[in-house]
Amino acid sequence: MLDCIFCKIANKEIDSQIVFEDDKMVAFKDLSPQAPVHLLIIPKKHIQSLADVSEDDVKLLGEMLIRVKKLAEEFELENGYRTVINTRGDGGQTVDHLHIHLLGKRKMQCPPG
Repeated sequence: MLDCIFCKIANKEIDSQIVFEDDKMVAFKDLSPQAPVHLLIIPKKHIQSLADVSEDDVKLLGEMLIRVKKLAEEFELENGYRTVINTRGDGGQTVDHLHIHLLGKRKMQCPPG
């Protein structure tokens, strides 16, 4: 996608505080953190949302989740952390590129209900 901000970050067209990168994904610090540790993990492949993944993406998604675990260890989130994948507009997704939020270093409140 030509105007996707996360594709531009992955392609190094926009500076970001990258904390991990390999040939399949990039992890970087969120510009508007909601917790002391707030990272975004994105695939380099443009996938619009979780609703748009296919069977071909199974390995990539598994590798992203393993990376979340490793980043949580690296950032010393041994007391726990929250992962969030917002999906499409009603799910709160504001950037149309699949991403996993990793939040930690503060007590997370459970939503009511």
